[in-house]
Amino acid sequence: MNEPYYEVVQDFYTSDLKKPTLKEVNVWPCTGKSSSSSGVSFSYSHVFLFLFFLCLIGSLLGHPQCLDYGPPFQPPFQLEFCSAYENFGCCDQEKDNSIAAKYWDIMDYIDPRGHRLCGTYIKDILCQECSPYAAHLYDAENPRTPLRNLPGLCFDYCSEFHFNCRSAISLLTTDKHIQECCETNKTRFCNLLHLHDEDYCFPNVLKNTALNRNLGSVVEDHKGCLQLCLTEVANGLRNPVLMVHANDDTHRMFIAEQVGVIWVYLPDGSRLEEPFLDIKRIVLATPWIGDERGFLGMAFHPKYKYNRKFYIYYSYMDKNRVEKIRISELKVLASDVNKADPRSERNLLELEEPAANHNGGQLLFGVDGYMYLFTGDGGKAGDPFGKFGNAQNKSALLGKVLRIDVDGKSPDGKPYHIPPDNPFVSDPKARPEVYAYGVRNMWRCAVDRGDPVTKKGRGRIFCGDVGQNRFEEIDIIVKGGNYGWRAKEGFECYDTKLCHNSSLDDILPIFAYGRNVGKSVTGGYVYRGCESPNLNGLYIFGDFMNGRLMALQEDEETNKWKKQDICIGSTKACAFPGMITSYSKFIISFAEDEAGELYFMSTSYPSAYAPHGSLYKFIDPARRAPPGKCKYKPVPVKTKSKRIPFVPHAKTVLELLNEPSTTKPLKKSSPTVATPMVSSKKTKKTPSTKIKASTVKPAPSGTKKQKIKAEAKPHKPKQEEKVAHVSRTTPTPPWPKTKSSHLIRTKKLLPKKTAPAKERLGKRRKENRLRSSF
Repeated sequence: MNEPYYEVVQDFYTSDLKKPTLKEVNVWPCTGKSSSSSGVSFSYSHVFLFLFFLCLIGSLLGHPQCLDYGPPFQPPFQLEFCSAYENFGCCDQEKDNSIAAKYWDIMDYIDPRGHRLCGTYIKDILCQECSPYAAHLYDAENPRTPLRNLPGLCFDYCSEFHFNCRSAISLLTTDKHIQECCETNKTRFCNLLHLHDEDYCFPNVLKNTALNRNLGSVVEDHKGCLQLCLTEVANGLRNPVLMVHANDDTHRMFIAEQVGVIWVYLPDGSRLEEPFLDIKRIVLATPWIGDERGFLGMAFHPKYKYNRKFYIYYSYMDKNRVEKIRISELKVLASDVNKADPRSERNLLELEEPAANHNGGQLLFGVDGYMYLFTGDGGKAGDPFGKFGNAQNKSALLGKVLRIDVDGKSPDGKPYHIPPDNPFVSDPKARPEVYAYGVRNMWRCAVDRGDPVTKKGRGRIFCGDVGQNRFEEIDIIVKGGNYGWRAKEGFECYDTKLCHNSSLDDILPIFAYGRNVGKSVTGGYVYRGCESPNLNGLYIFGDFMNGRLMALQEDEETNKWKKQDICIGSTKACAFPGMITSYSKFIISFAEDEAGELYFMSTSYPSAYAPHGSLYKFIDPARRAPPGKCKYKPVPVKTKSKRIPFVPHAKTVLELLNEPSTTKPLKKSSPTVATPMVSSKKTKKTPSTKIKASTVKPAPSGTKKQKIKAEAKPHKPKQEEKVAHVSRTTPTPPWPKTKSSHLIRTKKLLPKKTAPAKERLGKRRKENRLRSSF
């Protein structure tokens, strides 16, 4: 176990106003006698440190950021005083009122002529705490930098202020050094308030159209790639296949590993030492790269708070050595809400799997209270089972979306009830459980919570359906819908004969992409959280194989969906405390917490037994919700197990920027494809081992993880389905800090060379590693 890591960040406050002695102050130009106060709390050592830091972090200067180190926001109520920032900035009504009180407190000590001459200057200076660039104006973009007491002013403006109102400096700050050196020295005073980049000083920052054109919107690069950031939430997981919450107001997160272990994560970020459920001995999972079998699905009952029930979906092998899928119900122990009772398992449904791949695995409850199950088509390639394949055969349960009522029993003895409005209940040739059909292998589906205000979209079920050779697709599930497989793949024909059948009447995807974009879709969620309001309505998903993150936005007039790439890793956009710029490549699943915030899980090595998986949370760096809007108070739970504090592996942007620069500068993420990287971390090296090709079971082709297995082979696999190639090596030892990301790198056997050639090769590899670490 890693040792607990704690970091304490000082809570800075920007204003240092104290009342002067009780006498009226003349702030209009004085002739002789100088006043006693000043403006900016910088010692000479602080100035040196500040200039050094400017050189170190030049690329992050001037991104919108508030004095609490978070992104700006739209105030929920009108600002009465600092009204220039009432649409977007860093002040809510409470802060605005506080600044107004400071202003009138100052004006109490200013004579009438000073009111007319200096009132606007003082108001503008105080209101810079509300500017969306407040952190830049006050040198607060990093908690470790010195903090100004006055904002950065453009030299001309500063000169005017000093000429007209220099005695007012004593009312704005109590820094004795500045009082003594700068009240009578305009040049010195304005040099201390000078900003490195004059575009961002006040009032120039208000006039810069480039800085203010799309202020508050999701940042896009010149190719339209959305710039989002991440925070690391969990790590060291063995192929994390899902994260769910119990909707019981505790805000716990339950993360399941493919091997059959579920962990409880508490709202404070810690993990309980003892698992919620451990059924490794039952679950069929192997260490083979890309093996799709294992623990695949989990969902809590909508009334879990009252009945303590939840449901799981996993692979297992029966006593006759037949591979099957099992869906079952369990209960949580009455004596410990963080422990499931494995003895309470009640089998609901078992399906025989004719092949090792295409196992489906999604369980979820719709807004109707019924449970939806998503099964794969049975595996192999091209759904070769029967005349039309499993997916088009409504009498088979494979290749389907099933809907059942887990709160009842059927007259025929099934441990569940069939909803009376299921579309095929009256069709004698169809199984009554079938809700939709023609699916290949839907990997990760989610229910849309609906718009937080209008509830538009509520109840829609989005799914990513993994393609065969050409297309990946995103679907919205409708009752009785035929999603085309194996007649179609994406928008195109796959089985020509079936495709031209006039009775097909299939539901087309809302979006499909080809192999030039990705090879294996991982379905995601429509963002409906509170913390990143710009993301509301975006369907965010990814590709398992290349680690690409994408978003779909619906055009409300045409009902068509537009795709945009998501780029992670801009040091300028993500230079906020806690944010990171890298993630593990293979995107396994997406998740939503109880508050509606969005996450994804990925790994650097797609093996069920490799502890290289992590959980990441999406953050919009351009705009956040107003302070206090997203606060919630989790219902406390008693914990009997030891809490393991979270120890981050990935270095944050600010940590990387604070490191001495010994290599090339940090690279920005690719503008069109988010290049995932392994987070830098310091771990104990372990011996590397290799999986012998002869010991690896041949993998049936077809789905996301199976594609990885095929890619691991250095030669073309003997399979029906086309796949790409990656290395079949076991995890390399944990990399040193300077090495990072592109995760499974192909190891090629090189012919023997002379010693100088080896040295040149080693040098090139070292250079490549250094470049890839940024």
